[in-house]
Amino acid sequence: MAASAKELLCPGDSEITARDRLMLEVWRLAWPAITHMLLITLVFVVDRLVLGNYASDSLASLQISSVLVWTFYSIFTAFSAGTLAIAGRAVGAGDRAQAARVALVSIAGSATIGVVVAAAALAFLGAALPSVFPHAGDRVIGEASAYLAIVLPTLPLSFAEATAAAALQASGDTRTPLAAAAIANIANLVLSIGLVFGLAGLPELGIRGAAIGAAAAATIQALILLAVLFSKKSPLPLRGQLTRAGLLDKASLRRLADVSIPAFLDKLVYNGGYVVFVAIIGLLGSAAMAANQALISVEAICFLSADGFGIAAGALVAQKLGAGGVDDAKRAARIAARLSIALLSTFGLVFLLAPRALVAAFTDDPSLVHMGVAPLYVAAVAQPFMAYATVMRMALRGAGATRVVLLVTLAGTFLVRLPVAYTAAVVLDLGLAGIWIGSTLDWVFEAAVLAWVFRRGAWALKAV
Repeated sequence: MAASAKELLCPGDSEITARDRLMLEVWRLAWPAITHMLLITLVFVVDRLVLGNYASDSLASLQISSVLVWTFYSIFTAFSAGTLAIAGRAVGAGDRAQAARVALVSIAGSATIGVVVAAAALAFLGAALPSVFPHAGDRVIGEASAYLAIVLPTLPLSFAEATAAAALQASGDTRTPLAAAAIANIANLVLSIGLVFGLAGLPELGIRGAAIGAAAAATIQALILLAVLFSKKSPLPLRGQLTRAGLLDKASLRRLADVSIPAFLDKLVYNGGYVVFVAIIGLLGSAAMAANQALISVEAICFLSADGFGIAAGALVAQKLGAGGVDDAKRAARIAARLSIALLSTFGLVFLLAPRALVAAFTDDPSLVHMGVAPLYVAAVAQPFMAYATVMRMALRGAGATRVVLLVTLAGTFLVRLPVAYTAAVVLDLGLAGIWIGSTLDWVFEAAVLAWVFRRGAWALKAV
């Protein structure tokens, strides 16, 4: 009765307490996820920093090779979307054995896809690169091919790592992926610097040295996460599911396919569109490609921070829906979005105040620094919209509503990003600033549509 009397006298107290508790949950999951995402991309950032101070052709070649590797990684780790949604719901419902079955099938499927993708890419990419990037130059294409020849064979492990990380995140553990990424980055830092410049008695391998560092990092990270998941102290009992029946669990595979195939198509559209986006940048010349690479490095902390809040939102939405808490799921998504907007808006302000210094951190070429200032002003405007859209995308994926996200991506990519970028950069001759105008208007469009979808609320009722 005392509790009821308190609620009658102070009706807002319990709601405030629940909201604060949920905000703490978001932060608990988000900060390791943000740091984890930053460390994953730090592999490429370190390569950009090292190669930016080694040779401009090497930096330009990374614009091709890193985009392709990241495209493969993003597209073909789509099983992780299903893992997060389905395993997260099972964890929320208290059924960790079911979560483990889903995780095992997903990891095995991801590794298998990695083998196929790596083999196909190694067989065909070498001949295709000059056609896809005709303005890049022979030396840039040659160095990009050398990088890919070393990194692509690690794709099976990279794909398995992404799914293993999603399984741990679905269980509420975002710290283990962070620890694995930290160890992997130390290895990459030491190997990349040493092998690019030939320090400490190591051979000077240029971009091949950066590739060896990246490949080593991917391998180390995957092995750590898989070892944790298959250990006796794993938050998900994968060991107990490691049977032929467990690996080929048709029910889990069907559920994963229902959520993951639209997620795969979503990533295919987004990243395929991004390759076209980079090809449009290629029309502006190798200097514009190198400057854009520096700009991506500057903005990396922004979209990776948004991804971190998105991971927290996706995991909590899945868990809360699994426990029957639709209102808590919606509240978690809103809290994550607000925190993401606040942080990225702060970064946007820094872009406005110190654009030249930020670009100069990633290239020592004065002409590239000058070329990057105007686009960074445009990027500052994009930050709050990117923050909201990224979190809501992942919240909807956590609910299993991946078809809606696919439709938003299709519209944003082909109706906004690509036509606006080409028109502004090439037709109106705005150069690199026009490219970033296209991406910014895409984020504005997607944020508006996703806000409408979220308010409708149908996504929270989807069965997975």
